[in-house]
Amino acid sequence: MNQMASVAARPQVLLSSRGRDWSHLYADLLAMPGGPVTVQDSRQTMLSVHVGAPLRVRCRIGDGPREDRLLLHGDIDILPAGASGEWFDEAPTTALVLRLAPDLLPRAAAELGLSRASLAPQVQLRDPRLVHLAWAMRAELSASDASGRLYADSLGMALAVQLLRGEGAPAAAADSGRGLAPAQRRRVAEHIAAHLEDDLSLDALSRVAGLGATQFKTLFRHSFGLPVHQYVIRRRVEQAKLLLLQGRMGLAEIALAAGFAHQSHMARSMKRLLGISPAQVRKAAG
Repeated sequence: MNQMASVAARPQVLLSSRGRDWSHLYADLLAMPGGPVTVQDSRQTMLSVHVGAPLRVRCRIGDGPREDRLLLHGDIDILPAGASGEWFDEAPTTALVLRLAPDLLPRAAAELGLSRASLAPQVQLRDPRLVHLAWAMRAELSASDASGRLYADSLGMALAVQLLRGEGAPAAAADSGRGLAPAQRRRVAEHIAAHLEDDLSLDALSRVAGLGATQFKTLFRHSFGLPVHQYVIRRRVEQAKLLLLQGRMGLAEIALAAGFAHQSHMARSMKRLLGISPAQVRKAAG
């Protein structure tokens, strides 16, 4: 929310993607103090999702009329890049503020076959798909074992596609169960296996397959039976298990070698998928 020109008091950051390696989408859960908020010439497309009890708000987007409205949990305000807006919250509240990197909407538009990526300002939008994505982002911010960059990339692209579809962009044609071609599947699987210790991104894996990110996500799931980020976590758990059974490395070293952020991340992922801890895997090896 660093693009606010004025606010009655500074919001308190409750959760944030800052410090995480999110490349196309940024999120902050903010405790707003109430009173005036002004955004001037936003550099990024911004979404504000109301969290909590109903709240009376007065707002104006650009040169439009002032509106008095009752904001409900899950209501979304959209402020496109370059637009300005004014709000007056009658009481303290909580907002999940999402900001899209400038290149995200154009990339989504290209994959949808659109010549331009334009959005209109909207206030008090009710969109179940957008809200579902927003709550997934909030859960990722608060998770002790965050899924990481791949998951954030996937959420960001899904958000951009849904925003454009809300503007009348055509939905993708039914895929009828088709997956990646055998050569694509092999290249992607080999690339993931060879780079588990790296910070894999959706963009990089899409390029390996020679596809756009949106199409790649769909075809990958048909081919492997899992979303990309879940497949990568499973492969990392498998690699960590193999290294544990070999017994030649310490737990912290194994976690990094398998691509986990730290030893605790490895332990939580292994417990969730295998039902046992790294120490129990090592003990079973005798």
